[in-house]
Amino acid sequence: MKNYKITIEYDGTFFNGWQVQTKNLRTVQGEIQKALKIIFKRNVLLIGSGRTDKGVHALGQTAHFKAETQMPTDEILRALNANLPDDIAIVQIKKVSENFHAQYNAKSKTYRYTLLNRATPSPQARLFYFFYPYSLNLSLMKKEAKHLLGKHDFKSFQSKDPSRPERGKDTIRTILSLNIKKKKGFIIIDLTANGFLYKMARTIVGTLIDIGRGKLPSGTIKKLLKEKNRAQASPTAQAKGLCLLKVEY
Repeated sequence: MKNYKITIEYDGTFFNGWQVQTKNLRTVQGEIQKALKIIFKRNVLLIGSGRTDKGVHALGQTAHFKAETQMPTDEILRALNANLPDDIAIVQIKKVSENFHAQYNAKSKTYRYTLLNRATPSPQARLFYFFYPYSLNLSLMKKEAKHLLGKHDFKSFQSKDPSRPERGKDTIRTILSLNIKKKKGFIIIDLTANGFLYKMARTIVGTLIDIGRGKLPSGTIKKLLKEKNRAQASPTAQAKGLCLLKVEY
């Protein structure tokens, strides 16, 4: 049995997230597994580096699957893309060791959140950004974001996950980098961490937006990290602004 790692790009707009659902809902994992079944004539389990929520996009999601086949990897790549819908593409495939696991071997993930921060929206990019036409104090946002760097308990930034029990869940994570920049009206927030809690990235962004808008005072991030209370943080930012850029191993 050969083990294959794939890198996936998708537009999450019309998907109910990554993970296969019990109901007959359209998911990224489900569509790729359908394509794998067509190619290999049997059910193939696809294991991703992690889940993305409904509406979240990816340029570098990773996953692995195992198959008994003599097909070269470039042929599998062509076959997969030929059997996938237009909003998913496999951009790379390679054979990896039998022990490789897309989720458990991941060292870090990088997400990008994009806001359009100007007076008017952009129809051509409307599915991939959060339109926020109000003035933001970018300097204050950057100052507050520095407190998120390093190893912390991010319980204040974790939403309840209905599919998983919360009891005893480890909420300690390490943010390796967090960069905020503005370019041609877009505010881009890049977050790299050794892992993310459920809706953690979008809650961080939502909180930074409220800080930049003046709805929350300076010192909010330090207070949230100390109090470990999700109710004190801001609502999660819209899913369509978030994109999984890459997973490092």
